[in-house]
Amino acid sequence: MDLTSLNKEQLAAVLDTDGALLVTAGAGSGKTRLLTHRIAHLISKGVSPYNILAITFTNKAANEMKERLDKMLASTPTDDDDFLPSSPVFSGVWVSTFHSMCVKMLRRFSEKIGYSKNFSIYGETEKERVIKAIYKEKFTSDEGDKDEIKDIISSISRAKNLGLDPDDYKKQFDYVDNIDRIYEVYRGYEDEKKKNNAFDFDDLLTKVMLLLKSDSEAREYYQSKFQYILVDEFQDTNDVQYAIVKMLAGRHKNIMCVGDEDQNIYSWRGASISNLMDLQTDFKVKCHKLEQNYRSTKKILDLANNLIENNKARIPKNLWTQNSEGEKPQFHLANDEASEADFVIKNILQLKRYHNYSNGDFAILMRINALTRSFEEKCIQYGIPYKITGGFKFYDRKEIKDILAYLRIASNTADSEAIMRVINFPKRGIGDAAIGQLVNYCAVTGKSLYDTIIAIEKNDDLPKALVKKITPFAGVLSFIEKAKKELNVAELVTYIIRLLDLKEVYSADTEENENRKQNIKELVGAIESFVKLNPSATVDEYLQTVSLYSDTDELDTNADFLNIATVHSAKGLEFNCVFIVGLEDGVLPISRSHDNESELEEERRLLYVAITRAKERLFLTFSQSRFLYGQRKLCMPSRFLSELGYSPPKPQIQKLFEGGGYGGYNRGYESSYQKNYNNTSSQTSSFATHSAPSHLPAKNDNIELGKFKVGTKVSHKKFGIGTIFSVSGNSANAYAEINFEYVGKLNLSLNYAPLTILDNEGDF
Repeated sequence: MDLTSLNKEQLAAVLDTDGALLVTAGAGSGKTRLLTHRIAHLISKGVSPYNILAITFTNKAANEMKERLDKMLASTPTDDDDFLPSSPVFSGVWVSTFHSMCVKMLRRFSEKIGYSKNFSIYGETEKERVIKAIYKEKFTSDEGDKDEIKDIISSISRAKNLGLDPDDYKKQFDYVDNIDRIYEVYRGYEDEKKKNNAFDFDDLLTKVMLLLKSDSEAREYYQSKFQYILVDEFQDTNDVQYAIVKMLAGRHKNIMCVGDEDQNIYSWRGASISNLMDLQTDFKVKCHKLEQNYRSTKKILDLANNLIENNKARIPKNLWTQNSEGEKPQFHLANDEASEADFVIKNILQLKRYHNYSNGDFAILMRINALTRSFEEKCIQYGIPYKITGGFKFYDRKEIKDILAYLRIASNTADSEAIMRVINFPKRGIGDAAIGQLVNYCAVTGKSLYDTIIAIEKNDDLPKALVKKITPFAGVLSFIEKAKKELNVAELVTYIIRLLDLKEVYSADTEENENRKQNIKELVGAIESFVKLNPSATVDEYLQTVSLYSDTDELDTNADFLNIATVHSAKGLEFNCVFIVGLEDGVLPISRSHDNESELEEERRLLYVAITRAKERLFLTFSQSRFLYGQRKLCMPSRFLSELGYSPPKPQIQKLFEGGGYGGYNRGYESSYQKNYNNTSSQTSSFATHSAPSHLPAKNDNIELGKFKVGTKVSHKKFGIGTIFSVSGNSANAYAEINFEYVGKLNLSLNYAPLTILDNEGDF
């Protein structure tokens, strides 16, 4: 067994095979290498693969470990009847996620807890359908309150993560307003699954915990089988997962847990940082630290260490590396979110040009996904293919598509697809049967869906119950039809948001609702910016613009994409160049953490995770003002910036225009800070004043400015033909305001935008 590739700390943890070990593995410290070498070393010492269990958190991590083991171990299949022959590893070692492990255990012993071995496993869709049916049966004759149903689903999942059955959950959370309704649905859901011989994904964990606690045969079988247990990403375990691991290791006590409390960022889904402390109490634990980082440069690690040492709930460690010093991390104060996006995209384009990076080498990371829009739009303007990691692109998000559907109806009353999308949004009790009656009536009479709905109150041919259900929706369409004649696009979308009372629709205190509200407010801000540049634009013209931004061209799945992601989605990934954006108080750290020390420490860990995704270059940006939470606000730099050793310039005094309401519009701002931006617009300002970073060489391929004159027609790969309205800057830093036929005016860098000059006839 060759262990020469391991460093001193990794080797010590691999060779320390007996007893309980806690390995605190810093970011990029080679924990997968440690885990696979330890398994191989155990086998080389004579431990049967049958007696080894390795638990990971994701299928990706499990597959990576299996592939490495395949290369390190000879194929030695066993007669273990639990071993799945379809696995790529033929060593007999169990390498799996918690859920996969639990399925195997339940397939063998489910009869011990009253289920047959051929049980079904409900996915999220089946789970929601069953819970919704139970809710409807118990509390309402219609489809029910969508938000309350979602709240009940989350509460049931939360209960199971805590290992609580319906009775115990009701006792512990009796202070919750709707606890009785949660209890009734939870109890009914458990009864229904038992009747159907089914588990959901949360059950896979809780039922195994129950099995191991209640049945000595099953417990002793697995305690005897698993002589050596390895757990990856231990800081992400919840109470139930730790209880399972603790019982499995109860006999031999040979357990190695690898984790990093500095990367514990999932408390909102049940991850308990206290498990690291409990492990040390429950077992005679020996501790090893992995502090050598193989990923990042020294300067990036210095920044990460400076930040995380401010947390109190951690085991002290200091990341170090033999990698080069590297480029100094760059801090950038932008005027607003548009100039922030300009700065980021301009630097990406420059780094690609001068250092041969590809799009996939870059990641733009943020705390909340409501910030993605400005970066998405800049990527489209400059022809950069991108993907949203772990989420939907901005204009593909449900709440955005719903609002845009109402605008589509305002623009085109014949758009039946848009009508069908929102006929029951917000909830109006209009189900599939009612919609089917409407559609059939239109087919028979030849009338359009819109005309039928608008005149529904006068319709004597349709059932009165159907007319009653459709009438409120008809009123909404009628109000929108009148409003579009008097309001500009920004005013109209604000009116629609208030008309639908979306603030109330998304009022339940959930992470999902908060994200949706932020996304809606971001949409309002985007439309206001559009109207500011195109004051006479119609709803049709705005929708044409959106269609170009939201058009999802069929791209090669192997294409080279820029990565845009929340920090939560980026954990476990690494990139050559990372831009961390939106570093303002209220964003990162999020506002709700300000008065809670444990939550503030988790926000700090989030930034630490973001920083340690970077291998070579790191940029941190923040804005003087940002349109967020429904209004443009003066932003305070994140308190974490000073912990990183950076002193932001003092914010300039601003006069903020007041504006009320959920959506709000017409909220501009005036700032003396703008004087520093050479009177350029916010869309080009940071390009204009920060276009030559010190870490990049001077340009020698500047454009010939004389070719781009006022009145010249140009073609953009995405936006089609436009006319140059004005030109500013010099050849090294030239910008043109271009009036495109469909998207209106855009300010684009002439050195980077995908533009082609057309001749007088408009040909290429």
